[in-house]
Amino acid sequence: MAPEQTTVIQVSEASLAKAFFSVQAAANKKADTIKILDLKELSTFTDYFVICSGHSDRQVQAIADSVMIELKEEGYTPVCVEGYREGRWVIVDYGDMVVHVFLDALRDFYDLEQLWHNAKKVPIPQELFITSVQH
Repeated sequence: MAPEQTTVIQVSEASLAKAFFSVQAAANKKADTIKILDLKELSTFTDYFVICSGHSDRQVQAIADSVMIELKEEGYTPVCVEGYREGRWVIVDYGDMVVHVFLDALRDFYDLEQLWHNAKKVPIPQELFITSVQH
């Protein structure tokens, strides 16, 4: 198995850099429909949401694990992690950036994208979706 590739993208804002690291980590675990919402003008509690989903509780946990490992390697630890044991909706809170990893059906039910419909959608560089190739 080849090691996972890391793409370097220059970002001047630490919270957005964390969001991009989270996207890449989630993509490496085959997360579905990854989105970044910019909440800076709408919220006082965080700058960005990263929202993605998985097909099973184990995949949801694997995505959350991947995000936490990647960000730990970059020197960041979460303020709080909720929902990990159940693996249905895991919230990994870094203060200025929050990752939401849903089971597909729960993502549709809670529909954070609609709840925060006024938030700007951050374009995600396609290079972040390049994952390791298994031989």
